[in-house]
Amino acid sequence: MSRAGRPAAALVAAAVTAAARGGLDWQPPGGAATWTRTNHRGEPVSLLEGPAVAVGVLAGALAGAGGLRATAATATAVLGAGAFGLVDDLREDPGTRAKGLRGHLGALARGHLTTGGLKVLGIGASALAAAALAPPGGGAATRPAARAVDTLASAALVAGTANLVNLLDLRPGRALKAVSLAAAPLVGTGGGVAACAVLGAASTAVEADLAETDMLGDSGANALGAALGAALVLGAPRPVRLAALAGVVGLTLVSERVSFTRVIERTPVLREIDAWGRRPAAPRAGVGATP
Repeated sequence: MSRAGRPAAALVAAAVTAAARGGLDWQPPGGAATWTRTNHRGEPVSLLEGPAVAVGVLAGALAGAGGLRATAATATAVLGAGAFGLVDDLREDPGTRAKGLRGHLGALARGHLTTGGLKVLGIGASALAAAALAPPGGGAATRPAARAVDTLASAALVAGTANLVNLLDLRPGRALKAVSLAAAPLVGTGGGVAACAVLGAASTAVEADLAETDMLGDSGANALGAALGAALVLGAPRPVRLAALAGVVGLTLVSERVSFTRVIERTPVLREIDAWGRRPAAPRAGVGATP
């Protein structure tokens, strides 16, 4: 992989994200109301950031020319995650009781396919295709059975990271900060093009996200997470990939019972990083208000 491909990936991802966001704002498909949601403050926020980021990451990965198989793997992961996330964003039934991974899998077990369940299946399938396309990583197994296990583990890492980043997208800037911090150490690895595409798209999207006019939604968060997972698959040695998978699975299971927001608010360092650049929280009734 040419070293010139990494800055190209970041620059193209940033530029395409900005251009796509501007074009979507000028003429949003289905009208602005289709893309408007209510954020944690009860204020309107646009989902248009999500598809713009997904397109930007995809363009960056393609422009980086990280090798045919690596590029195909990253593009497949991002396309699948972004597309199925978009379906969930736009077609989710607000009346459904299925929430979280456990809720959607439970609905599937009962024979009910929610948009979230479709997203789980779709991202899982695209992650498996991406893992099969990826070139062998460091420490890759040589026996067919062991290679199959490696491919399944890589697919789980891509899909799990896509889901985990979406779980973080509950406050402005949180998911973008998390993926940027995770992608930065991967820039110099075999997954550097994917990591730089993540960094480029995130750098463009973060201003509107922190201003609380835009949000990633499932489309943007899933696409960024899938690209980050692809960067790990392409650039990290096998022990690191397995450790990352264990961490992703552990955090996903914990999220079913523990609120990430509460943990962050109770941890000073995490709270400061999380709040950086964001509007201050509204004062609670009777606290800090001028009499």
